[in-house]
Amino acid sequence: MRNDKFKEFREEHMDTSRFCMGSNKVLQVALGRQESDEYKQNISELSNRIRGKIGLFFTKLPQPEVISLFENLEVLDYARTGSKATEDFELLEGPVEGPTGPLAHTLEPLLRRYGMPTKLNKGVVELIADHVVCKQGDTLTPGQAALLRVFDVKMAAFKMTLLCCWECEGEKFTVLAEDESDDEEDEGFEGTGTEQIMLP
Repeated sequence: MRNDKFKEFREEHMDTSRFCMGSNKVLQVALGRQESDEYKQNISELSNRIRGKIGLFFTKLPQPEVISLFENLEVLDYARTGSKATEDFELLEGPVEGPTGPLAHTLEPLLRRYGMPTKLNKGVVELIADHVVCKQGDTLTPGQAALLRVFDVKMAAFKMTLLCCWECEGEKFTVLAEDESDDEEDEGFEGTGTEQIMLP
C-alpha cells in the first residue's frame, strides 16, 4: 500500500470516519464468521468477504457521499519494481533533459548503472544512442523503476474500491463491487495498486 497517500486520505476524514486494517482472520472473528456468532445481524456476510488486501471503513457519512468519495480518489504515483509499465518510455540520443531541465552531472553514473548509454560532455549528460527505458506491459525492474522516477514519469495510481456495505440502520448488507482478489491468505498491505475497502 502507498502509505503516505493513504495517511493523507485517512487524516482528511478523521472527524467522521475510521479505517481498520490488520489480520484478516482477526477481523473475521471480530465481526462473526457465521450467523450464530455474528456481532450484528447480517454482518457475517461482510466477514465472509474479508480476504487479500482488505480493510474496513467505519463512517458517519451517508452512503452516496462515501461512494462518491472513493470513486473520485485516484492519485498518480511512481511505479515500483514488479509493476507493469502502462506506456512506452524512450529517450533520444543527445543531451539528457529531466523534468526541470538538463540533468545534473552527478546523476550520470546512476544512469549508466541502470543501463543508459551516457557520457559527460563538458558537464552535460549526453545519451550516446536512443534508449528504451520500458515498453507498455513490461514488468519493471529496479533499474527501470528508478529511471522513471528520475524522469518524473508516473505509471501507477493509488485508489481504493468499495466492495460492500453494511448499514447499522436496518442491519442491511449490500454488495457494491465484485472482489477480484484470488489470494485468500494474503493478510499484508504492501500492494502497489488498487486497495480494496469495505464499508460497514
